[in-house]
Amino acid sequence: MPRTTDELRERLEDIGEALADLAMDALRSALEDGDDAAEAKAQERRLTRARRSVEKAAALLADREPDPDLEA
Repeated sequence: MPRTTDELRERLEDIGEALADLAMDALRSALEDGDDAAEAKAQERRLTRARRSVEKAAALLADREPDPDLEA
């Protein structure tokens, strides 16, 4: 369990990276397996939105403004 905001921020950054990896894996898997592209794209969008939210939280804990690109 994190004891400081720095430890929690680091965990959030790790989670953001894991979400980015999952999004890419979802798209890659859909392409390789011939799955429904619309479903894979929807899953990738959800994961990307979650990643952006986690990255915004990490930025707030670091006492810096979130990247404006995360607002999209």
